[in-house]
Amino acid sequence: MLVNGAVVAGKGASTARGRSADEIEQIRVLLQSRFEDLDREYEEAVAQNTRLRLVEIGDAAGDDQADSGSKTAERDAATSLLRTLLDRRTQAEHALHRLDEGTYGNCEGCSNPIPVERLEVFPSATTCVNCKQVRERRAS
Repeated sequence: MLVNGAVVAGKGASTARGRSADEIEQIRVLLQSRFEDLDREYEEAVAQNTRLRLVEIGDAAGDDQADSGSKTAERDAATSLLRTLLDRRTQAEHALHRLDEGTYGNCEGCSNPIPVERLEVFPSATTCVNCKQVRERRAS
């Protein structure tokens, strides 16, 4: 079965130890590409955020409340994007580390295999749906 272009053996995504070297390499290439894309997006967002702040510093004189509020909203949106990209990049990096350890595809909560369907949608998944739901209930 394919996980975003990478072959994953079996219906339930076994551990990396149970995969062939070719399968592991395909998954590694996918995750590394995802990490590099996110890293590039993050660096671009950092540069844009820096430019936004520099323009804001130079333009602040004479702003009314509406202008100031608009700039604050832009800055907050840019900061939120940075956090999201950093989080996603960290998740991809963690998935690569798990692949190296031989634990990629197994739930960190219960150690059961994460269904291939979940990994197809979210290759950086570290928990099965049940453990994810339990974690979310505890957090709320």
